[in-house]
Amino acid sequence: MEYRVSELANLAGVTPRALRYYDRIGLLKPLYVDENGYRIYGKQEVDKLQQILLYRELEVPLDEIRIILGSDDFNRDTSLKRHLKELYNKKDRVEILIENVEKTIAAMKGETEMSDKEKFKGFTKEMIIQNEEKYGKEVRKKYGDELVDRSNEALTGMSKDDYIKLNRITEEFNKTLIEAIENGDPSGIAAQRACSLHKDWLGYFWADYNKDAHLGLAEMYVADERFKKYYDSIVPGGAKFLRDALMVFCS
Repeated sequence: MEYRVSELANLAGVTPRALRYYDRIGLLKPLYVDENGYRIYGKQEVDKLQQILLYRELEVPLDEIRIILGSDDFNRDTSLKRHLKELYNKKDRVEILIENVEKTIAAMKGETEMSDKEKFKGFTKEMIIQNEEKYGKEVRKKYGDELVDRSNEALTGMSKDDYIKLNRITEEFNKTLIEAIENGDPSGIAAQRACSLHKDWLGYFWADYNKDAHLGLAEMYVADERFKKYYDSIVPGGAKFLRDALMVFCS
């Protein structure tokens, strides 16, 4: 079946303007333009629009979607399976927050009591799900399922005080790393203080500390673009500088 712009827009729940914009930026071209100048879309275009909307639901920027769908190794079946997994994760996050809000409302009404641990349970679970989405595959491959599962278990059981302390350590580490890079010396006092804080931060996730594992993690921060992006967002060059400072710290 073939569709004009207005027909496809109505079917997909988007605006005709959006479809014309997708055409203009080369994201979704029509099958052809008829003699009256109408854009006509066929089955392949409908399937591609579905992919675009799925990626948009997952908040992927349009420029990235265009690159993904235009890749020679793009596989629709694999892509849909990945979408499904991500949507299940998103569903889990929403259900966790719904449960947390429902318990909070019940506690406010005096219908039940909610411990401090329960108040933060939803947020720690949310953190675990996000970490698994972003880094789970690489971290599990490097350190094994047992270590990661123990780390997640420790995070799930985190108390209110631990949660507050973890955030304080994170803030202090960020400030210290910025100061250390301004000083420019990976072996300097500020840099080594940042390494010590990073070790303290790991203590909330690792049951047993190991210097070799710590240094291996720092190497991953530099090698993996997602980790690198996180530390470089704290301060430009943060991932590499931390790795260099940890080489001194772990020696």
